[in-house]
Amino acid sequence: MRRTLTFRALALAGLLAPAALIPAHATASSADVSAGDWLLRGGLIYISPKSDNGELTPADLSVDVGSSTRPTGTVTYMFTDNLGLELLVGIPFKHDIALEGLGNVGYTRHLPPTLSLQYHFNTGSAFRPYLGAGVNYTHFFDTTTRGALSDSRLRLDDSWGVALQAGIDIALDDNWFLNTEVRWIDIESTARLNGQRIGTVEVDPWTFGMNVGYRF
Repeated sequence: MRRTLTFRALALAGLLAPAALIPAHATASSADVSAGDWLLRGGLIYISPKSDNGELTPADLSVDVGSSTRPTGTVTYMFTDNLGLELLVGIPFKHDIALEGLGNVGYTRHLPPTLSLQYHFNTGSAFRPYLGAGVNYTHFFDTTTRGALSDSRLRLDDSWGVALQAGIDIALDDNWFLNTEVRWIDIESTARLNGQRIGTVEVDPWTFGMNVGYRF
């Protein structure tokens, strides 16, 4: 719980901080995103899974999925001055897996492509917040065991879920901009040990991203 609350506080601070970076020369025209524009963003995303990720049978052991930071990129196409469709991609994230009383028992990697419909506010402003909602597909792979489970095979099934986001674009000039964003993603995976279902791992992470963007 403490980890989650701390992350949310940092995420809120991150969303507000870029306002101080708006250049004095960033006029309304320099940030006037309009229909037909493409927005490219690249940077880092920090993924913070919720503090309690479920219990695995038969011993009802609590499972904990560790946090991870990796480079990501997004591309958004603006259908209108306000509505855009965004695709999030990135290199694989790696998460350590721990079980109550057993410590670190392995790790997994995942790819989380996410497609979101966005609504952008403040058309023509240098300070342009947006909200988004969409669907996430998470592919788990290279799940490796160690320690107490070193002689076992652990598998995490792929996941489909809802993704929500809030972000802000800050214009630097006619094309370049800064971006910060927060997302919540519904990720739930069925865990299997040696082929047998042992429970559901609820990752359900909050993510925080800092990016540099280019409009064309």
